[in-house]
Amino acid sequence: MANPKTVLHYYLQRARDALVWKLDGLSERDARLPRTPTGNNLLGVVKHCLNVEAGYFGPTFGREFPTPAELVPMAAYEQDPQVDWYADEDETKDGLVDLYRRVWAFADQTIEELPLDAPGRVPWWHPDRQEVTLQRVIVHVTYDVARHAGQADIMREQHDGATGYQPGNTNVPDGYDWPAYVARLAALADRFG
Repeated sequence: MANPKTVLHYYLQRARDALVWKLDGLSERDARLPRTPTGNNLLGVVKHCLNVEAGYFGPTFGREFPTPAELVPMAAYEQDPQVDWYADEDETKDGLVDLYRRVWAFADQTIEELPLDAPGRVPWWHPDRQEVTLQRVIVHVTYDVARHAGQADIMREQHDGATGYQPGNTNVPDGYDWPAYVARLAALADRFG
């Protein structure tokens, strides 16, 4: 992976895969169920990320997603600023995951066809920061998706104890006494209470 674009694209895809994997095996209800006081839910995070990618790799570079009616229109945010953070009744887990994969393919075309220094414009950013390059957008979107994949890690662990960042690799020690570990950390924190 000597090519910088290949490296950037690789890490973006790893973040995407990790996020979508967090929905594996969940029912529609469990994927939608709010898991934080602000309503964060696993399926909503996926819907948010697919809309983020469609916007940053589409209009930013003068491209339009082939089926724009499947995305949240910009005007909808005026009615509900959280509109891309939950699945509507007519949206399904499998349908949104499929849509996200099609958004990946669309975004990947932008990444493959343009050089890293290709100019773009993010109209929803502050006017003095709207001019960007493809490289900046890839880094920005990777940061965003990775951040949300981390949220999904925690929400999924709270739901059923599932951990890990990719199938077949939990990235946590096997056979560890987690209750004892948590009790030890709680006792340590209590010393500062």
